[in-house]
Amino acid sequence: MAYQSGFVSIFGKPNAGKSTLLNKLVGEKLAIVSHKVQTTRHRIKAFVNTDDYQIIFSDTPGIINPEYKLHEKMMKHVKSALEDADLALLLFDVKDQQISEAHEIFAALKLKVPSILVINKTDVANPDKLKAAIEFFSAQKYVKELLAVSAKHEENTDQLIPLILKYLPQGDPFYSQEDLSDLPTKFFVSELIREKIFELYHEELPYHTAVIVQEFKEKSTLIKIRAEIIVHRETQKSIIIGQQGSMIKKLGTEARENIEKFLESKVFLELFVKVKPKWRNDELKLREYGY
Repeated sequence: MAYQSGFVSIFGKPNAGKSTLLNKLVGEKLAIVSHKVQTTRHRIKAFVNTDDYQIIFSDTPGIINPEYKLHEKMMKHVKSALEDADLALLLFDVKDQQISEAHEIFAALKLKVPSILVINKTDVANPDKLKAAIEFFSAQKYVKELLAVSAKHEENTDQLIPLILKYLPQGDPFYSQEDLSDLPTKFFVSELIREKIFELYHEELPYHTAVIVQEFKEKSTLIKIRAEIIVHRETQKSIIIGQQGSMIKKLGTEARENIEKFLESKVFLELFVKVKPKWRNDELKLREYGY
């Protein structure tokens, strides 16, 4: 049997479950997950390697109408994932999303590659709505295969890889089979801190923050990490820090625990908060922060 290798990009609305699905398929937590929308800002590539194939998955930001430069950067990641994909996974949230809304998004992609329509959150779906979604999407020309899953509970997700391999081209691996991603470790550390910000802080504050790892030093007994949390305003800085530093201490403790699990090493984590007004609309700052 010839070796197969190719790019599979995951598309859908914010909070459809793209990152959860990616993590389940790869078997590692590489994409951060939150119940809040627009958590994913980058294109995150994750690899599934076996003796017979290499699948390069791309988790993309949820498809939105850009309101500022950061959003524009996020949608460029969607475009790049669309351009090099061999196969598209179109994720539909059957619990919260309207069929017509999803159809409009998927049709607008103007796919030039085959697609698998993945209906997600079947564990909490209305049976009639699930049936209607299956009937509707099965009839669409851009859908080559359809599978209903619960990514959160890993229901039917094991059926996705065989479906993907039906459309994956033959060829040598693009990346080392020892790697899980092409992104540096510092990126995943910053994302784990940002995930905790989404969990611990309310309303719009997480959307106004960025996390930059300024120092990552591996010592004999631990890894020393220094990271900066970027916010828009002084009031936001005060909220991040909390009364007498209570919130940033909680953030640092919980983020450090998750980073230690990810790195499988003891970690010393230092967090600092900096105010950079309107950074989400500043091209130079966005580049500096890795967008």
